[in-house]
Amino acid sequence: MKKISAVIITFNEEKNIKRCLDSLNGVADEIVVVDSFSTDKTKKICSGYNNVSFYQNPFTDYSQQKNYANSLAKNKFILSIDADEAISPELKTSILKEKEKGFPENAYLFSRLVFYCGKKIKYTDWYPDIKLRLWNKEIGKWEGALHENVQLNQNIKPKQLKGVLYHYTFHTIAQHIAQINKFTDIGAEVAFKKNKKVSLPMIYLKSEWKFISSYFLRLGFLDGYYGYVICRLSAQATFIKYIKLRELNKNSGAN
Repeated sequence: MKKISAVIITFNEEKNIKRCLDSLNGVADEIVVVDSFSTDKTKKICSGYNNVSFYQNPFTDYSQQKNYANSLAKNKFILSIDADEAISPELKTSILKEKEKGFPENAYLFSRLVFYCGKKIKYTDWYPDIKLRLWNKEIGKWEGALHENVQLNQNIKPKQLKGVLYHYTFHTIAQHIAQINKFTDIGAEVAFKKNKKVSLPMIYLKSEWKFISSYFLRLGFLDGYYGYVICRLSAQATFIKYIKLRELNKNSGAN
């Protein structure tokens, strides 16, 4: 039977890491954690698990850190999971069935279900959030500095498994807003390095369309109050990213 290496990158994840590690029980043959020098109890919690190998490495970007973590894994098949995620019982069963068959496919997709301020989000752009998270590391790696994705280097069609990957995202709206500020900085820098430019009318249209598509077309209104908050903040994030890009271009003399 082929074995699985679960791989996690962390930074100050004491509130999430135990739930994540517990969900991997019976699925992962080894767990590799690469930490960006947390200052909380993340390392202490991980040390309580016999099958966890804990490493520390300076953070450059998400893809670099995840690829470094994958390089430390002993097994070919990587199960990549974030510290604020957990495998649902149904997804666990699906993974184990594939494992028993020796992984007839080289890559597998999961649907991700978000918990936002404690509420399941079943609509908006956030569900179903399909991710490639289980694959043979010899045929793919992470790419992208911000919204990183696994890029397969062979013409392979991944198989979607039944069950969901739980994502315990923001516990408060303030956390969401703080992350928007952080991620829009990164997103604007990436776009700037690619010489992208955007006009003020386009900024308006992109941000308004983000809200309309997520709230109405993707039925975000069915998620109630938090559905509205998510859709409105997502639109605001689009606006902020492009405003920051415009400022970078302006300060460089390009706009």
